Amino acid sequence: MNQRISTPTGEFTAFRQLLSATPRGARLARRLALHQLDAWGFPHGGDVSDAAALIVAELAANAITHGRVAGRDFELRLTRREPTTLRIEVADARGDRLPRCRPGEAEDDAGRGLCLVAALATAWGVTERKVGKAVWAELTV
Repeated sequence: MNQRISTPTGEFTAFRQLLSATPRGARLARRLALHQLDAWGFPHGGDVSDAAALIVAELAANAITHGRVAGRDFELRLTRREPTTLRIEVADARGDRLPRCRPGEAEDDAGRGLCLVAALATAWGVTERKVGKAVWAELTV
């Protein structure tokens, strides 16, 4: 039998956590992301950390507001890919409600969060899953 040693595919490391689809779960997602980024060498208060915190906060808020299904959690996933990419994904159980960037009016209280994500990220999008969807954003680090 000829065994081969596999080589890395460019994915440096990943972090994955299921969280309750509640405001508390969304806050915890942001805190966990900041803690993980600090462990990866992106200190609190740095450009990468600040941008990632805003993206995680927005995607988690959308997951609990628009993607919530009773009894289902949402998932936060951070992936650091070499040499310069950080991918943030938040998955929820509602595949029927696809997000979009809506600039809105100055008086609107909501609806511009994904425009903020689009402005901060080098790329963002939506991936369908068996159950629900994952909204992702990538940052250059």
